[in-house]
Amino acid sequence: MIIKSFEANKIKTSKNNIILMYGRNEGLKRQLTEELSSNFNDIEIYEEKEILDNSNKFIENILNKSLFSNKQMFIIRRATDKIHKILEEINLKGISDTIIVHSDNLEKKSKLRSYFEKDKQLICIPFYPDNDQTLSKIAIEFFKKRNIFISQLNINQIVTKSLGDRGILYNELLKIENFSKSGKKLTDEIIKKLINLSENHSISELIDNCLEKNKIKLIKILNENIYSNDDCIIILRTLLTKSKKLLILSKEYEKNKNIDLTISTSKPPIFWKEKETTKRQIKSWKPQKLKLLIYKINELELIIKKNFNNSLNLLTDFLLAQSGSKTNN
Repeated sequence: MIIKSFEANKIKTSKNNIILMYGRNEGLKRQLTEELSSNFNDIEIYEEKEILDNSNKFIENILNKSLFSNKQMFIIRRATDKIHKILEEINLKGISDTIIVHSDNLEKKSKLRSYFEKDKQLICIPFYPDNDQTLSKIAIEFFKKRNIFISQLNINQIVTKSLGDRGILYNELLKIENFSKSGKKLTDEIIKKLINLSENHSISELIDNCLEKNKIKLIKILNENIYSNDDCIIILRTLLTKSKKLLILSKEYEKNKNIDLTISTSKPPIFWKEKETTKRQIKSWKPQKLKLLIYKINELELIIKKNFNNSLNLLTDFLLAQSGSKTNN
């Protein structure tokens, strides 16, 4: 049974006690898991690999504890379709304990996702990235409660750094809160250092030049920076976030045919330093091409996760291919 993340307060763990949470909003998943686990004193956390290595022992452990002890919660992290049959067996045998299963993004054809969606006794909750407006509201409320003065521009920078994940957002907000307790003044420069924007500047610049189709500058940035395999997912997520924003602007521009109007009416507002860059990007992409790009980014992320040691080469080839494609005017 599918429910929305904002409907999670309807969950009764006594009735629907096996729950699948999937998607790329780790912060929201963690927040809901903490809320559901607050009523449990006994919580055990497993990685999927631990369970797959000895599935019989895990099933026996779950069933025995469900019979002879107070209610427990079991959390399974990084679950994939490989664990589908094990969870199905546990569900068929019946337990009184609660199992929460955390997964990354699951495709529609996923056996695990399909099983949870179709069974009315199971709960399936997709967690999509938060939009900028939601994250901005969270940040504003956070600072307001703590009487911390911070400009909207700085909030926009923090939101951009969060990549649609409120978990990352809270980490950045806590950094700023902890610094404010020192009594020192929160300047723009201090905030940039606290959220590591200066360190990630090359990633933002890399993506901007890719979307501008500025291949010469893109190659220069790639040559001047030493990216690791671990950076690849961050770069891809940044590209995905910016591509989705650009798609909204591109659709609006296609309607009104006025680039300045498109920029000026953008929500959230575009910072003045980014306006010219954004104009060039809008003129370089049509909505249909951006939809295809977003699809390819998601596809590449799956490929990179399966070929992690070669991820940097895969990503570099992809960025160069996008920056070298013809302008879509």
